Amino acid sequence: MDTLFSHSTSSYPIRCSPETPVHIVTGDVREQLALVPDNTFDSCITSPPYWGMRDYGLTGQIGAEDDINDYISKLVRVFREVRRTLKTEGTFWLNIGNTYTSGGRKWRDSDTKNAGRAMLYRPDTPKGLKKKDLIGMAWMLAMALQQDGWYLRSDIIWQKPNCQPESVKDRVTVSHEYLFMLTKSEKYYFDQNAVKEPRDDGKGLKNKRTVWRINTEPCKEAHFAVFPRALVRPCIFAGCPQDGVILDPFFGSGTVGVVAIETGRRCLGIELKEDYTIIAKKRLSLLQPDLFAKFS
Repeated sequence: MDTLFSHSTSSYPIRCSPETPVHIVTGDVREQLALVPDNTFDSCITSPPYWGMRDYGLTGQIGAEDDINDYISKLVRVFREVRRTLKTEGTFWLNIGNTYTSGGRKWRDSDTKNAGRAMLYRPDTPKGLKKKDLIGMAWMLAMALQQDGWYLRSDIIWQKPNCQPESVKDRVTVSHEYLFMLTKSEKYYFDQNAVKEPRDDGKGLKNKRTVWRINTEPCKEAHFAVFPRALVRPCIFAGCPQDGVILDPFFGSGTVGVVAIETGRRCLGIELKEDYTIIAKKRLSLLQPDLFAKFS
């Protein structure tokens, strides 16, 4: 199969083959997904920008909205396009964390452990909430997607043993995020056996549970923790057939592409920030040095 797809209205061909298993497009996901034909991908695995948590320094970036409802609406529209481009039996794995209201501050302090989190703004407390409230953004998005037509199948807890410490003194430290499994249809591809776990007594295997204990992974080029490979692997093994095609519409530093190569799948990544595209290409080229030579 020489091409993944080539859309007649596209200004570029998007190619993906065993020799070039990952293709990266730099641009706004809302524009790029519109060029993708229906029923293209076997699975989508992604982690979108979190609301009010990181400033990418780009006009129109998702996550910098004044109103959290605008943020949720934008992501619902993006993921509606993802649903259109998924095959009927496709799965969608969404990593998202919660956040708190600002407590009245209009800025976010710089973070020496995570420089990407320095903000020039801080959104107002959402209407109906109070200062210092836990917003529950992850579930707001999950329920909005369910209402938009997705099947919400699992809420997986990503427990982070090496989570970043917090300076708060009036609540416990947050050490988890959510990984929601959603599907386009009632019946879908899911390889249960590929992700079974050893039983506690060591006698055989059991179905994978909904709490995944996985460390974060640093990325020195990006100066912040990235989507860990160990979080992506079960999503791929369970939700994407061998030699299937995966979409990551918020590609970042390219972890989904890295694991796609390692597991024999193909991947299209869409990334708004060119600096991150460069980082992703460097990481992927370590696995396959000539990966981007043909289309550079």
